[in-house]
Amino acid sequence: MTDRTIDQVLAGCVRYWESTGVPADAIAEMRAELQTHLDAAGNAGKEVDAVVGTDLNEFAEEWAAIYRGAPQSAAPDEGGSRSGSRWIWLTIGIMAGAFGLLAIFAPKGDTVDIDQWAWLWVGAAVLLGIGELLTAGFFLLPFAVGAAAAAILAFLGVPFALQLVTFVVISVVFLAILQRFAKEEQSDGTEPAGAGRYHGKSAVVLEPVNRLAGTGSVRMETEQWRATTNQDEEIPVGEEVLVTEVRGTRLVVEPQ
Repeated sequence: MTDRTIDQVLAGCVRYWESTGVPADAIAEMRAELQTHLDAAGNAGKEVDAVVGTDLNEFAEEWAAIYRGAPQSAAPDEGGSRSGSRWIWLTIGIMAGAFGLLAIFAPKGDTVDIDQWAWLWVGAAVLLGIGELLTAGFFLLPFAVGAAAAAILAFLGVPFALQLVTFVVISVVFLAILQRFAKEEQSDGTEPAGAGRYHGKSAVVLEPVNRLAGTGSVRMETEQWRATTNQDEEIPVGEEVLVTEVRGTRLVVEPQ
C-alpha cells in the first residue's frame, strides 16, 4: 500500500496499539512523537512510506513492544520471523475456515446453487478488499484475489469443491509471491524502515541526555528524537553519540 498520508499512518498505528493492549497514556505519547517525526520527514522531502515501510503493523509493533514487556530492540531477522509466523497462522486459519465451509455448506446432491455461491464469493472478495484498504501489509489482498477467482468459476457453473480449491491455491500462491517480493525489497541494500533503521548509527545531542532527570534529545539525519542513555553521566549538547537500541519512542545512546 503506497501514498499513505500522515493521518492514515497515525490512525493505523493507534488502532494497532489499542488492539494490542498498549496503555492509553503511552498511545498518546507515541502518537505525538510519531507525528513529530513524520512532519519532520515530510519537511525534509521524504515520503511517508519511506519512514514507516510497507508493513504498518510491524512498524507500530516496533514502537509498542517496550510497553508490553517485549525485548526492547529486535534484530531484523527476529522481526521478520515474528511477522512470518503471524502470516502462517492467519493463512492456516483462513484455509481451515474455507474447508469448514465446504464441510458445512457444500451441496449434498448433484445440483449446485450457482447464484448462492457466486454471490457469496463476490461478497467475500469485496469484504477482503475493504479490509486490505483499512489495514496494512498486503495480507488480505491475496485472499480477495482468490475469492474473486472462485466467484468467476461459480458464475461459470463450476462445482463448489473446485471453487474452494481454486480459492485456497490462488490465495496461498499470491501470498507467497507478495512475501517474497517484500523480502527482496528489504534485502536490496536499502535501509529498513522505522526507528530500527537508526540502530548503530551516529547522532548529535541537541539537549543534554540525562537518564536520572529524564531529559535528552538528539538529531538523527533530518529528524529530532528524544533520547536516553544507560549510563549515569550526563551527555552534553553537541557531543556525537551512537544509537545502541530503540526503546519505545526514545533512542538509547552512548558517547562514541
